[in-house]
Amino acid sequence: MIPKLRFPPVSAKLPVLMHGADYNPDQWLHDPRVLEEDVRLMKLAGCNVMSVGIFAWAALEPEEGVFTFGWLDRVLDRLAEAGIYVWLATPSGARPAWMSEKYPEVRRVEANRVRNLHGMRHNHCYTSPVYREKTALLNGKLAERYANHPAVIGWHISNEYGGDCHCELCQEAFRGWLREKYGTLEALNAAWWTSFWAHTYTDWRQIESPAPHGEYMVHGHNLDWRRFVTDQTVDFCRHEIRAVRAAHPALPVTTNMHMIEGLDYRKFADALDVISWDSYPTWHEQKDDSKLAASVAFYHDLFRSLKRKPFLLMECTPSLTNWQPVSKLKRPGMHRLSSLQAVAHGADSVQYFQWRKSRGSSEKFHGAVVDHAGHEHTRVFREVAELGRTLAAISEIAGTATVAEAAILFDWDNRWAVKDAQGPRNMGIHYEETVYAHHRALWAQGVSTDVIGSDDDFGPYKLIVAPMLYLCREATGRKLERFVEAGGTLVATYWSGIVDENDLCHLGGFPGPLRKTLGIWAEEIEGLYDDDRNGIAMLPGNELGFGGEFESHEIGERIHAESADVLAVYTDADSFYAGWPALTVNRFGKGNAYYMATRLKDDFLGAFYRKLAERAGLIRAVETDLPHGVSAQVRTDGIADYVFILNFSGRAQRVALDGRRYTDLETGQPAGPELELPVCGARVLKRLRQE
Repeated sequence: MIPKLRFPPVSAKLPVLMHGADYNPDQWLHDPRVLEEDVRLMKLAGCNVMSVGIFAWAALEPEEGVFTFGWLDRVLDRLAEAGIYVWLATPSGARPAWMSEKYPEVRRVEANRVRNLHGMRHNHCYTSPVYREKTALLNGKLAERYANHPAVIGWHISNEYGGDCHCELCQEAFRGWLREKYGTLEALNAAWWTSFWAHTYTDWRQIESPAPHGEYMVHGHNLDWRRFVTDQTVDFCRHEIRAVRAAHPALPVTTNMHMIEGLDYRKFADALDVISWDSYPTWHEQKDDSKLAASVAFYHDLFRSLKRKPFLLMECTPSLTNWQPVSKLKRPGMHRLSSLQAVAHGADSVQYFQWRKSRGSSEKFHGAVVDHAGHEHTRVFREVAELGRTLAAISEIAGTATVAEAAILFDWDNRWAVKDAQGPRNMGIHYEETVYAHHRALWAQGVSTDVIGSDDDFGPYKLIVAPMLYLCREATGRKLERFVEAGGTLVATYWSGIVDENDLCHLGGFPGPLRKTLGIWAEEIEGLYDDDRNGIAMLPGNELGFGGEFESHEIGERIHAESADVLAVYTDADSFYAGWPALTVNRFGKGNAYYMATRLKDDFLGAFYRKLAERAGLIRAVETDLPHGVSAQVRTDGIADYVFILNFSGRAQRVALDGRRYTDLETGQPAGPELELPVCGARVLKRLRQE
């Protein structure tokens, strides 16, 4: 018996794939005709949901204590009449000028200790009692008035939380956070290794946040500040949620994330009912978009993995942005292709910034469904409407699961620590690019992959890949040891197992807590200049069953194989690396642990993960060799599989299917045995799941 793998809909009011946009009617209150025309166009475009009120604080509370909800009443009532639903936003992302003038403490203080003027967005202090009071008051009034409105399906909490504040309120909160964590100054000094450069603290009042004109070289200090900022932001998010929950506790909440490096988004997962994120790739930098598409797939997988269930694509552009270095239009077909990629990786919505282009200010040239021309007779509108029809035709996919047997280990505090390390290659150690490369090798084979953290359950996976696990806690080392011992396959790389959770180096030899599992000792590591090259050669008869020489670059380690077997060695005859182990495997318990001692390129990673996928028995979306730039992803309800075949290669492709019976989900017609995909082509297929 195959278990059903379908999650309840995000909203019972809208149990289909959502399609819509950020809608800002508060910018058009001077012209009531705009609302009627927008509703007409929304229906034409096949949109069924809008996010409303994201930056509407000044329209909702133009003066302190004076609330004007009439315009929002009209908007929500009209959308409800038209059968269009609403994510109702809390407008805390940007506050009105009267508040900044009357309550200066709400304005953020930068790391240079200068308080900002009024302006921009997220220019506020999450610690400020005044800002928290004002936010809770307005959120509560919104909830009291609209939580049970027929159009409202959930709360869109704020917008793209980010940044930090260094005011005295935040300094005191940081000290309190540290007291709770460490208990004593002695423990803090030990964890931060403050004896270096005589930076020992003797009073809690001496501790401040990192500053460009003060302390910023104590790595444990930097790491704890970033953790504090995440905790303080999550606490503010929870504060906002509490203010809207009382009126309708079952109404789901989300906040749109934007891969902001300063926040550990895993800490938000418990506070939210559904994860949503905003995706803005720079499509068409090259004719072949496959490398970029793979990195976008990584982030879709990351956000899906935060709760291991479908997420929402809350923002993307239907055409172009206006804030990237070069703002290129999506070429014909790319909007449909990139949108279906999100759905393929677990999204239950495709939503845009923005519905109608603003007439003025900083994003007046940002892409939108409705252009300044104000009508439906544009290429962009036609492509959005076409996607609307596609999403309606495939909506049975909503709520289905992604079953992943492989995972990438990606921790935010590891990411922060790697970049702060002042280690072997400060001109660019390329942590994210390395993670993308390992993920891309699995993506290219159609292997579904989760992106997990050290605190997540490793049990569901056959393969875990841990690129540059620089910050590795003892507990993480033990978890990975148990994972391999029980039969799992682990892949680790250079610059792993170097420091603990306090950014203190592990003593006794690297890779620290992973040394026993990996069976190697990493004696030395160095960075290479961009024009330096080394290489590796697979040893004859190695257990992976492939040979050849491969170029390596950027990072090299000299390692000793202790209990591990050597699969490849360095080849550069002019280097003292020559003949040293470059790739090893340690048989540990029932599993295998692989170690790459140098950074390797896509040709090696493709061959390596192809063999590992075979050996680990990983399920692929389609059992066929995919052409370069074509990806295959699958969602399932346990009875039917929904297979997405997506062409990012920049040229037409043919894909041979694997002999199973497929139907085209949009047309209901049989598909295969071979698919022809045009440039930016995408097909959604359905098959019965195999026992």
